[in-house]
Amino acid sequence: LNGSVAVEIIATRIARESEYQRIVGLVEEATKSKAPLVRLADRYAIPFTVVAYAIAITAWIVSGDPVRFAEVLVVATPCPLLIAAPVAFMGGMSRAAKAGVVIKDAGTLERLSQVKTVAFDKTGTLTHGEPEVVALLPRGLVATTEELLVLVASAEQYSSHVLARAIVEKAQTDGLVLHEASRAEEIATDGVTADIQGKTVLVGKPAFVARSAPDIEYYDIHPGETVVYVAVDGAFAGHVVLKDVLRQEAPSVLGQLTRLGIMRLAMVSGDSTETTAHIAEELGITEFHGECLPGDKVTIMEGLTPKRVMMVGDGVNDAPVLAASDVGVALGAKGSTAASESADVVILVDNLAVVATALSIGQSTIRIALQSVWLGIIMSVGLMIVAAFGLLPAIVGAFLQEVVDLVAILGALRAVRTPKARKHSSPLTPSLARVGA
Repeated sequence: LNGSVAVEIIATRIARESEYQRIVGLVEEATKSKAPLVRLADRYAIPFTVVAYAIAITAWIVSGDPVRFAEVLVVATPCPLLIAAPVAFMGGMSRAAKAGVVIKDAGTLERLSQVKTVAFDKTGTLTHGEPEVVALLPRGLVATTEELLVLVASAEQYSSHVLARAIVEKAQTDGLVLHEASRAEEIATDGVTADIQGKTVLVGKPAFVARSAPDIEYYDIHPGETVVYVAVDGAFAGHVVLKDVLRQEAPSVLGQLTRLGIMRLAMVSGDSTETTAHIAEELGITEFHGECLPGDKVTIMEGLTPKRVMMVGDGVNDAPVLAASDVGVALGAKGSTAASESADVVILVDNLAVVATALSIGQSTIRIALQSVWLGIIMSVGLMIVAAFGLLPAIVGAFLQEVVDLVAILGALRAVRTPKARKHSSPLTPSLARVGA
């Protein structure tokens, strides 16, 4: 809070050179690069029209009676194509909403049904994203754990990273007084550098800290742990060990995805490679990528096969890859607004299992839509053949056409129903209340 004294502010970079603006740019590029989807009904419209006219013209030529042509076309109803698929899609989106899943458009349902590869972010997605400080290991000139925690928390208070918040909360819980920095800068995905009481403090990943502290000591990471390295005035000053609990439902979710036909699972994280490797090993994921910048995640996602690729994430750094993937799924209960806005699917409950539910709904909705479309087409073609032989007067054909439409609609409405064996039982009301708030 400035008083009456003049303050000199120097802008070192323009806005478009900031890391946040680069993320915004990546999201815009990814959104524009998505190929337009050919709607399900459109794929059947032309063949159906050709068949209908072929039968009608043949009946006219063979019988010599132009009335046959009209009788055939009366029952050649395109309504199963025009109505059945949209009804099924609306039913599927309604069913998804009941499970706490917001699907932004019907095209996403089609892409969900075609997903063969799923990639996950780590922190906040496969883990709870609420790490706790479990050990403070001072080294060199930093003699005590309290001194180490004060220096690290004083630097990390200028960062919005989930690990930084955990360290600051630990210091506040212990009743420690934090110092203000005369200069502080957060280097995206690497760490923080700050001048605190005449000391230059670096906090972050080992590679970042090692550039200033060649005497760095590497920590042997145990499963579930994340280690923050610290340097003070160019000398290694210790480790802060945090642990983020793996989501209890994560292993079963991966199994469900495999049973739903997913052929490839991967993890793409901005966290250190060592931490990412431990989580991947614990979950049985053989493909993982650590220390990824937002642009790196997009590049990795684009190289994944088989297509289509679904990306699941929750943070600002995930926004570009969620927009670029065939289906971006954001965990919106605790995740960032940027991730939710750029994703195709937003999960409103804090439960990873709903990701498998969303995929299952996409698959069953398209299956029901296709069944309803084909049921209408088969009934319509059958009636056209009967009309071609002169056995179906136009007035009767007009009535039966409506019957075909009704059967197709009733078939499509099955997409609203949730099978009891698969019904998701997580409490939805509290989560929706949090999102609304």
